[in-house]
Amino acid sequence: MSEIGRANLNAADIQRLLAILPHRYPFLLIDRIIDIDGDQSATGVKNVTINEPHFAGHFPDNPIMPGVLIIEAMAQTAGAISLMHRGADKPGIVYFLTIDNAKFRRPVVPGDRLLIHVKKLRQRANITKFECTAEVDGIRVAEAEVAAMIGVAEDNQA
Repeated sequence: MSEIGRANLNAADIQRLLAILPHRYPFLLIDRIIDIDGDQSATGVKNVTINEPHFAGHFPDNPIMPGVLIIEAMAQTAGAISLMHRGADKPGIVYFLTIDNAKFRRPVVPGDRLLIHVKKLRQRANITKFECTAEVDGIRVAEAEVAAMIGVAEDNQA
């Protein structure tokens, strides 16, 4: 298999994320997922820009990405690989259940490239727990364990 073909098998660009996740601007908080290993692990990529709406109020003179949005980016990365692993024939939706052991170590600011590493810790039925870390330039900025449940996607088109 060519290098291009191999890269496409373990990555998801923004178009793939839009097809998998229900989130849209301004709440889609990942731009790409790379290094996907099934539903076991992956790395989400978030390019932080000053144009994001939360920077208007958090904080205008010293813009910092809110920690809760970093956690949400972790959950979106974990949820996306879980849904991709299920396959298109089993559509679902991910419900965020818990956040444990969250720590914020350094601020994330416009211009940063946030790498979100997720690793599956365990799964029981349709509930999965992931260990997550976020880094900027190789320095850990946040960490948490997140758990989510995959539910059945409802068809609201009657």
